[in-house]
Amino acid sequence: MREILQKLAETHSLSVDEYERLISERTDESSRLLRELAVKVRRKIYGNKVYIRGLIEISNICKNDCYYCGIRRSNKNCERYRLKADEILACCDEGYRLGFRTFVLQGGEDSYFDDDTLGGIVRDIKASHSDCAVTLSMGERSRSSYEYLRACGADRYLLRHETANREHYERLHPSEMSYDKRMECLRVLRELGYQVGCGMMIGSPFQTVRHLAEDLKFLETFKPDMCGIGPFVPHAETVFRNYPAGTAELTCYLLSVIRLILPTVLLPATTALGTVDPVGREKGIMSGANVVMPNLSPVNVRKKYELYDNKICTGEESAQCRECLSERMKKIGYKIVVDRGDVIINGI
Repeated sequence: MREILQKLAETHSLSVDEYERLISERTDESSRLLRELAVKVRRKIYGNKVYIRGLIEISNICKNDCYYCGIRRSNKNCERYRLKADEILACCDEGYRLGFRTFVLQGGEDSYFDDDTLGGIVRDIKASHSDCAVTLSMGERSRSSYEYLRACGADRYLLRHETANREHYERLHPSEMSYDKRMECLRVLRELGYQVGCGMMIGSPFQTVRHLAEDLKFLETFKPDMCGIGPFVPHAETVFRNYPAGTAELTCYLLSVIRLILPTVLLPATTALGTVDPVGREKGIMSGANVVMPNLSPVNVRKKYELYDNKICTGEESAQCRECLSERMKKIGYKIVVDRGDVIINGI
């Protein structure tokens, strides 16, 4: 195992078989060594900085029916909402006062946010806060839509691939959704000059170690600027309600692996990680992550944007949420910085 870790640290590449072995044969000792290597790489490039992203969940209305997601269209018990443009801009204004320099607009695939509407919001944010980055996480759209939103000023786009295995993808999604389309969207986003983020669920139903190994190889070859991974957490209103959640242990282990594959990647310690473990986000940072995403959404809608059960940070005001995370990072020797937090190119 030590030789595989050394190879990964030196070449940032393994075969799928080697990735599979790295996961399946992990031990407490190999986990410790991997974590140390990942933190060393992250500190060399980013020091002890932790970048904050202001997350604004703009709509929980979604046309899709993904089997794992709490805002799937079949969930009749979901209390739907949609933020208006002025509400979104007010969230950004408040976030700016709190030191945020990246805003992440995330939502279901809601047809209300067509190109004109979403593009107008992006333009308004950039007009008010020209020193900030705007990240969109609004699902699959057409090439022309991505191109238009980029022209309006969108800097980054997050689109989790969920799994790099076609058969596994089809077991997590209804037949009208396409693995090929998801991958094509990611390629288009890259071609259009976005900073692109992808990522997968850890411990999702039917997932095998081989699937995770294929995910790691996909990340190695696609080379995303950002990678969001988090444990699968079941939701009571989905077909996977009775499946077990993924673990913080494996999620943190894979964060370390990803840091060695992609030394400069922007790597969040996600809310889902903090949901399955009370100190999950701290463990994520200490495993090589360097991004946290406090919630700037209006408090009255946070519980409604429930992708999974028992989501944390649904009741705190934005200022409280930011201060809480700042203190938690300080306790483990890291500092939240006021910065756009762009990916560092050629950082090694």
